[in-house]
Amino acid sequence: MAEPLLTLDAVREGMPANPAFVAVEAMATKAKFDRNELTITVARQDIVAACKAVQAAGYNFFETVTAVDWYPNEPRFVLAYHIVSMTLKERIRLAVEISGENPSVDTITAVWPSANFYEREVFDLFGIHFAGHPNLTRIMMPLDWEGHPLRKDYPVEGYR
Repeated sequence: MAEPLLTLDAVREGMPANPAFVAVEAMATKAKFDRNELTITVARQDIVAACKAVQAAGYNFFETVTAVDWYPNEPRFVLAYHIVSMTLKERIRLAVEISGENPSVDTITAVWPSANFYEREVFDLFGIHFAGHPNLTRIMMPLDWEGHPLRKDYPVEGYR
């Protein structure tokens, strides 16, 4: 049975102290504890600082970043960064909500170089730009491909 969903205030008051939450609490716009995993939502301009803070708090393994397209709702996209503490044996998720108009966020490759290929995949399939990325080019689709096929408004037959 899943544990009850906790909101930002409930996470602050009722959950045992989590080093990642303590590290980014001032940046958190939302937080929830659901299915034994903590999700902390931060503003897009705070993602690099939040990654540095959770890394300093002992979350030393960047697992992946992916996106969800909530079209036609706004914010249209949610980026989910999955990060693990090997010593604490805990996993957290940092989330960033991004508008569908000019979707962009800073790259975290300076914090975790392993984010390079995951950010390229999100760019290729969803069209989210990672500002400051060292090589933001397509990674899965052909270089001449039009559009971003995992967007919900992408035509089923494609653009060709």
